[in-house]
Amino acid sequence: MVVLEASSSATVGTRRVSMAVAAAGLSSFALLYAPQPVLPQLASAYGLDPGTASLAIGVATAALAVAVLPLAWFAGAVGRRRVIVWSVVLSALIGLLLPLAPSFPVLLGMRAVQGVAIAGFAGVAAAYLADALGTARLAGAVGAMIAGNSVGGMLGRLGAGFAAEPLGWHGALAAVAAVSLACALFTATTLPRDPRTAGSRRAAAPADTGARAGTGVRVTLVVPVVVGALGMGAFVALYNAAGFRLAAPPLSLAPAAASLVFLSYAMGTASSAAAGRLTARLGRRTALVTALAVTTAGSVLTVSASLPVVVAGFAVLTAGFFAAHAVANAWVTADAPPSTRGRAAGLYTLFYYLGSGAGGTAGAVVYGHAGWTWLIVMTSAWLLLAALIVLLTTRRPTSPAPAAHDARTRTQENQRTPTS
Repeated sequence: MVVLEASSSATVGTRRVSMAVAAAGLSSFALLYAPQPVLPQLASAYGLDPGTASLAIGVATAALAVAVLPLAWFAGAVGRRRVIVWSVVLSALIGLLLPLAPSFPVLLGMRAVQGVAIAGFAGVAAAYLADALGTARLAGAVGAMIAGNSVGGMLGRLGAGFAAEPLGWHGALAAVAAVSLACALFTATTLPRDPRTAGSRRAAAPADTGARAGTGVRVTLVVPVVVGALGMGAFVALYNAAGFRLAAPPLSLAPAAASLVFLSYAMGTASSAAAGRLTARLGRRTALVTALAVTTAGSVLTVSASLPVVVAGFAVLTAGFFAAHAVANAWVTADAPPSTRGRAAGLYTLFYYLGSGAGGTAGAVVYGHAGWTWLIVMTSAWLLLAALIVLLTTRRPTSPAPAAHDARTRTQENQRTPTS
């Protein structure tokens, strides 16, 4: 009876954590990518080329990347919950002020500050989940978190795209920020306090850390970090240029119709949520390479002049990318010793968003000068390079014994002291 009550309490705690983190992800990623569907309007308003307009995305993601490691270390001192809450509330408030920017340089400055604020959630959330839920449920929990992130990215882009025509880009960004603030307040009121207790600190004793923090573990962490950077660079490059491509002949779509391409994020939501099951069935090496191959295949489909084929291509590449991201992100967090888990998650996020900022801007420049086909050539090369790195550096699946032992330990701890 006691075991059943503990299990029930743990389930309730898991749901509460998942809902709060999902709301934070929705808020953060809606804000981060809301300017993407209105980049053509920004370019028109300020007389910019596609590459310069894309800085509205690139500056925010670059600032996020620079801030993520310091904030991950800071969260270890003051508490991860506190950093997450301040992150989502502050980034939403900046989003409400963003439409008041009097010039494009001022807008870029505000986006940089917003990117720093969002880094608090992006760099800390995976480590918070690992502490709260243990590694036994980490792959599924990270997949669910990324599913929430993808929903936020999709709703932010769709909302801004549909609101841009009646409200202009100013009103579109304000509307997204208002919804994000509501999600941020939900997170602030429901996210449980930091689960790091004396028991969890004992679980991260030096003997365990020493066993898992050797050179081999550090080398294996390089693989998902590099994959995250290359994959995100390719993904953001394609979506930064998507609005321009869909509005240009022969497709010639209106902004609201062009923004429907972001419905493809629903495929990313489903694939990232299923990434844990895919990894359990295939192993993370095979699952990651398969996801990268799917992403490449989808991107090649978008070269077609047929709108249905282009839409299908975006759906396929989005599903593949989010599955790859979920597998790589969980890989980093699961392999890192408990005492350095926050820094490892921050390192992944750092390179992930460096890839986003650099790759997204480079993609817009290539599209502006050479067109969509050459953009696909460049991004496909990045994705295939990522798959090759996985194949050459991980010859056989990593033994699950350490992770399984850690998972059993944390599961027993959760049953003794369920997360509230």
